[in-house]
Amino acid sequence: MTKEVAIVGPTASGKTRRAVSIARALHSEIISADSRQVYRGMTIGTGKDLEEYGEVPFHL
Repeated sequence: MTKEVAIVGPTASGKTRRAVSIARALHSEIISADSRQVYRGMTIGTGKDLEEYGEVPFHL
């Protein structure tokens, strides 16, 4: 049976780090639903932490 894990919280609270840790442990992928990460010019109030995903497969 497939299970989903949702990680929610304010900006800069460590959500990505936690998601990467869980994805590695479960050999799974990350789906980021942060609507603001896709905007190039929007750097204030968004976490541009794509390099933090490392080798874990992720989808925006």
